[in-house]
Amino acid sequence: MTGAHALHALPDEERAAFERHLADCEPCAQETAELAATAARLGLAATVTPSPALRGQVLRRISSVRQVPPGQSGVRAGGRSGKRARLLSRWALAACFAAAATLGGTTVWQHQRAEDALRQARSARQGTAEIAAVLAAPDARTRTAALGDGATGSVVVSRERDRAVFVASGMARPAGGKVYQLWFDDKGTMRSAGLMDPGRTDQAVLLRGGVDGASGMGVTVEPAGGSEKPTSAPVALLGFPA
Repeated sequence: MTGAHALHALPDEERAAFERHLADCEPCAQETAELAATAARLGLAATVTPSPALRGQVLRRISSVRQVPPGQSGVRAGGRSGKRARLLSRWALAACFAAAATLGGTTVWQHQRAEDALRQARSARQGTAEIAAVLAAPDARTRTAALGDGATGSVVVSRERDRAVFVASGMARPAGGKVYQLWFDDKGTMRSAGLMDPGRTDQAVLLRGGVDGASGMGVTVEPAGGSEKPTSAPVALLGFPA
């Protein structure tokens, strides 16, 4: 509930109960404070100042549009009244946005950007948990190989969990506009298993998809965003441990 509390999204009863919990729980209190600070920073980063003339333009335009008389909400969509209603709706919506921007619409941006950050954090935590589960699996087996220039790569496979993790150490960053792409080796056919972070030289990556009988894995350098099939010679090829 830390994220919802930081965004003021909890109903009153849940908020009160959670705040009582915060009084005695230092980890939750710290996480809530950090998320609230992050939401504020994201909101400031996305702040957009509207044109000073925008609000006046919208309000003047609204004053020239006639409202639909009472009892005519069901007019035909193709008639003149229907067109007026649609025009009024569009300009009323524009007025709402103009007013929101003039009176502090950055709150909307704060909420959206903070939710994006929360989703990314949840995804990162989930990925870390899945990597840990593979590394700690009772049947996990490891194979390590030198990748050149002092770099090493290890692949950890859990057949029981049908997942594999690639652990790289000291890998050179790819050239600009390029990325390392991971592949499953399905008896000579390479199946994409995700991308590595081009900004990190040491990382553990959960291969995307199940091992599904693959005999090994490879790493190639591909254009940013990845490729459907390998377009370069492999930087590394590792057979899966038996």
